[in-house]
Amino acid sequence: MLLHFYKMNGAGNDFIVIDNRDLSSSLDKDTIEALCDRHRGIGADGLLAVEPAQHGADFRFRYYNADGGEAEMCGNGARCFGRFTAHLGEKIADRVTFETIAGTLAAEIIGENVRIAMSDPKDLALETGVALPGLNSSIHFVNTGVPHAVTFVPGGDSFENLDVYSLGKQIREHTHFAPAGTNANFATVLSPGHIEIRTYERGVEDETLACGTGMVACALLHHLLTGAPSPIKVDVAGGDTLEIGFAKSPDGTFSKVTLTGPADFVFEGDIDLGD
Repeated sequence: MLLHFYKMNGAGNDFIVIDNRDLSSSLDKDTIEALCDRHRGIGADGLLAVEPAQHGADFRFRYYNADGGEAEMCGNGARCFGRFTAHLGEKIADRVTFETIAGTLAAEIIGENVRIAMSDPKDLALETGVALPGLNSSIHFVNTGVPHAVTFVPGGDSFENLDVYSLGKQIREHTHFAPAGTNANFATVLSPGHIEIRTYERGVEDETLACGTGMVACALLHHLLTGAPSPIKVDVAGGDTLEIGFAKSPDGTFSKVTLTGPADFVFEGDIDLGD
């Protein structure tokens, strides 16, 4: 059985994309994990599947982490999904909507970039009280479609040399965030309204070059901790700078959260899945 696929990346966060609008592909957890394997498969941080919408949007968004488990949302994946589905009609669309587990989102094509209207954040908690040996900074939490722990650390060489894998894994598996676990983000302030982040992604179980929902989480917490206004610029390990916009109501809740950044086609091909 041949599977036709596309490879895309958003700020270095890379994805396998399949057009499954006819629902002809039924990929199990093991197959998805094998496809995402960087040595024996195509290689990716996750897999995106385009399916028919069920509740009135243009498409349905299905996202699977590299371990084959389905996740609620992925910000960089959503931008790639928006770019991909914009090309599926008779003419290239400038806006598409799609249903995710985290809610219905919209993607707007802006030149080489894609702007995603994100779901409203929830479960915000400053100062969670979680402490780790070797980490002398507070850990905060917010769900921006998926759960994210965020800690702000010093910049410079200490940030570049930070053991994101070890510290991120400890946060991801900490009992405070059980049973689902969390993504773990480490951020440093470059200037007011401009931060740099590194992310350990749940499901990938390693540091990735970028994480869209993690960027949003770090930007919103940067605002809460410093008062930096919207939009906030975020540098990621992949080398790109993205922009997070938001509105904040008098009661302190966030709305109109957007994530703007690149979403690029890399290549397409076919892979033999066997019998």
